[in-house]
Amino acid sequence: MVLDLTMSMAVLALMGALATIAGCLEDLESDVGSQSNPNSQVQLAPQMNFLHRIYNKAISGEPISNGLSAVTGGVVTTVLLNARFYPLMAIVIGALIAAVIYGIFSTTSYAGRVASQTRFKQPLYMDIMRYTTPSIIGHNFIVCFCLVAIAYIQYVILGYPFTIPFLALIWGISVGAIGSSVGDVHYGGEREFQNREFGCGLNTALSGRIVRKAESGLRNSIDNVWFCAKFGGPATGIGLGLTVFFSSWPTTIFGYTWTAILVGVIIVIVFAILNRIVEVQIKNAYGPYKEDKEEKGAAT
Repeated sequence: MVLDLTMSMAVLALMGALATIAGCLEDLESDVGSQSNPNSQVQLAPQMNFLHRIYNKAISGEPISNGLSAVTGGVVTTVLLNARFYPLMAIVIGALIAAVIYGIFSTTSYAGRVASQTRFKQPLYMDIMRYTTPSIIGHNFIVCFCLVAIAYIQYVILGYPFTIPFLALIWGISVGAIGSSVGDVHYGGEREFQNREFGCGLNTALSGRIVRKAESGLRNSIDNVWFCAKFGGPATGIGLGLTVFFSSWPTTIFGYTWTAILVGVIIVIVFAILNRIVEVQIKNAYGPYKEDKEEKGAAT
């Protein structure tokens, strides 16, 4: 019994580590390709006469694109496993094929978007496409590898009733959703609008007025990744890793019982309280939000 529990916790820890890596790299991949909420500002920039050198793909929302990529890797992996390939080799090949397809979609999306903005004189920089697209493919390959590996562990080792492609699809959607919600703030809110006050939001009249100067020369997508790797990416990775760990930990310890459900509810409540404490501390540390200042000014 103790040995079984120890092995289960080891497998759970491995899944958490894979999820952490996948979450971190997914957020950085969305940053290098400008795919998420800040993407709309990059897309609007040429219309506001703010020409830029930022890769702008946005195949779709992050959950959908990562779900498609992960399920593609899962399908290829399943086919190769049925063909008697070694599991590790099958997962690697599946992730590679999915990443290449993802890169094709990225290239056509970026070129198509720039072509549609010809009237606004936005150039299509071939050097940006040449050295940014491989970075997108590389990031997505690691994401797909980790997600398909998690799906394989759940299906083969833990005995989940769902297939590898279906589990990979669920994790792909999950990593995209967490990357879109956790990582965006540290890219769109800070990297592209450093000249705005903390927490002030973005006035509609300022849409598309992104910051285009980097530490050295004009900003490009690689500069964005360098910035986001400091906090946005790791924060997203921790978010997905904790999601995988804490969603599986109660059932690993207590089995599929009401006790496990109760422990899960307690975990959610504790994290909600911690989130509120962090929010209050940040607000006190960096001063009131802009709207609070405006309200105080109107009151005086």
